[in-house]
Amino acid sequence: MSPLPAKQGEGQGGGVVRVSRLHSFIQRVQAQLVCLDEAARLIEDVPGIVLELGLGNGRTYDHLREILPGRRIYVFDREIASHPDSHPDADHAILGDFRETIPRAARRFPGKVALIHGDIGSGNKEATLALARTLAPMLPPLLAPGALVVSDQKLEVPGTTPVTLPGGLQEGRYYMVRNG
Repeated sequence: MSPLPAKQGEGQGGGVVRVSRLHSFIQRVQAQLVCLDEAARLIEDVPGIVLELGLGNGRTYDHLREILPGRRIYVFDREIASHPDSHPDADHAILGDFRETIPRAARRFPGKVALIHGDIGSGNKEATLALARTLAPMLPPLLAPGALVVSDQKLEVPGTTPVTLPGGLQEGRYYMVRNG
């Protein structure tokens, strides 16, 4: 497979390169995989549960089950529409709008979350940015000391500090922050 351009606008010799939606998707999923694997390593000594914000097809949830086999993983989404092999059981699926389900989860799991993974991006950039701005301040009550938030969107989570992306990933391709 040929190497992928870093992003639109960074061609060889200063020329503009348009990155196809397929290339962009592949870059995002590669970054997601590398960041989640690094997050699993970084939270080895952080007790707590895992929250997956946005189930979608269930690929990430399936990967989290594989890399974090001893952790309880709770999935948040409006509805379950994942591949049948990636359905969480009813006790670990929290359905509804994030703006309602996250505050309820904060009361249920205060300070008990070791990792939050957010896959909240949509095709609507303005709506995605608004959701990120709304979600970020809701997350701190959930986070255990040393917990990580890994996301496809930049989440300005109060009380967290940025984590350097692993594997030489380009800044802005994915986001990681640590609590405390």
